[in-house]
Amino acid sequence: MSVDGRLGEVGAAYERAVFGGDISRLAAAERGLDVVEADVALARGRILHARYLAARAAGSSPAEDPAELPLFERAAELYRRAGDVRGEGAALFWTGCLHQVIRRDDDVAVPYLERSQRLAAETGDQAVEAEALRHLGIAAHAAGRLDDARSRLEESARLWREAGTPEGVAANMVGLAYIAAAQGRVTDAMAILDEAYAIAAPREAYAIAAPREAYAVVDQIEQARAGIRA
Repeated sequence: MSVDGRLGEVGAAYERAVFGGDISRLAAAERGLDVVEADVALARGRILHARYLAARAAGSSPAEDPAELPLFERAAELYRRAGDVRGEGAALFWTGCLHQVIRRDDDVAVPYLERSQRLAAETGDQAVEAEALRHLGIAAHAAGRLDDARSRLEESARLWREAGTPEGVAANMVGLAYIAAAQGRVTDAMAILDEAYAIAAPREAYAIAAPREAYAVVDQIEQARAGIRA
């Protein structure tokens, strides 16, 4: 339901309570407001995360914004209170992502990511499930569990294909190439990168409104090629 719709329900519940003595809709109206507040908190947290990533990509060493984690945690709490399992899964993903990407703490991140992946699978949220699996694959790779990492990234890529998100597929293939190289399968690694390039490069070159992710993935592919060849 839209924000306007939820606010409209609050107004209607108020009028029924004040003018008709019917308070039966107040609890549902409050849950609706919890979801609106959670949506805003999650969106604000993602903006802060995007700023961090942009600064890091520009070559600086950004500090964590102290407001980011409380926003994600507040969103998760509000979604949980409202019974919004899909929203809770998304908020938990971003909480885990912060711990992994910004704080470099997979021990803390992984339980959030695992819970997020389970909730996303339950609610059919392919985008969040694919993202959670990708980051779980990254954690497994860092821990030296290469077969586990490969399995997670392959499943994430499958979900991205089903969702029609080629940038996600190509990004996961970069990770799979690094795993192949770590397993001594250098020829396989280069073939995976060639396939990833075939997916990402046409969108970069020809799409008028190509997603920014397409450009970033091509850069990642070229970096991986150079690193694996070395």
